[in-house]
Amino acid sequence: MKTLNDNWITEGWIDFEYKKYLLLAYLQHVNSQFQEVKLYPPLAELIRHYTKLNSFAENKNQLKSAFPKMLEGPDLKQMKFKYKPLVFDDDLMKQLEEIVQYSLPQFKKAIEDGKTIYDFLENEMSIEPVGLSPLYQKEGYALLSSEKSNEIFVYRYKVNLFQNSVDTFKGIMMQLIQKVRRSISNTFEQIKLDLIKNYRELPNPATYRIHSMQQIPIQESFLPISKRLLLRAVD
Repeated sequence: MKTLNDNWITEGWIDFEYKKYLLLAYLQHVNSQFQEVKLYPPLAELIRHYTKLNSFAENKNQLKSAFPKMLEGPDLKQMKFKYKPLVFDDDLMKQLEEIVQYSLPQFKKAIEDGKTIYDFLENEMSIEPVGLSPLYQKEGYALLSSEKSNEIFVYRYKVNLFQNSVDTFKGIMMQLIQKVRRSISNTFEQIKLDLIKNYRELPNPATYRIHSMQQIPIQESFLPISKRLLLRAVD
């Protein structure tokens, strides 16, 4: 099982042993990903599932509202449609509460395992500017390198502001431009000069080298951690 549906707790057969089987199969897959040092998307999915389950545990009404509903018809006084739960009773709620209480510590332990790996990898990574840093840091380049490889992954980054109904927060987009090989003549400074020559819309770009002492998967671990490091550096 590679993914777990967001509504796995209320969909399908509501049975403790069955839901336990689904959960453990999913966590076994997550653990295999962690053993391959692939943190994302599994770690983010674990946090989302844990947050949702914890919310269910604190609010039984929210758990009830998660069930599928059947349209009964229009409520002309309230000017809205009326729905009723397809399945619901006290025994079912007890079953669900048992599933939730079993699942929460399972998710929490998996998250802690993933965070341990994350912290180790982050501590094994460093970030430093290449050349002089301009005042404008919201756009530029990131050069991702590893200790036992001459291959450099060249990314263009851009910091964006995102807004929801509650708050505004920052995010960072990174797009792979090219892969180059480091050599005595092709240094990080030279790579930056070549970028300036080839992409004239950024005449004086902020450029960072992000280096990992470990060989780790680019998409699943190196890139997500690099985004966090880079966002801190340019904030």
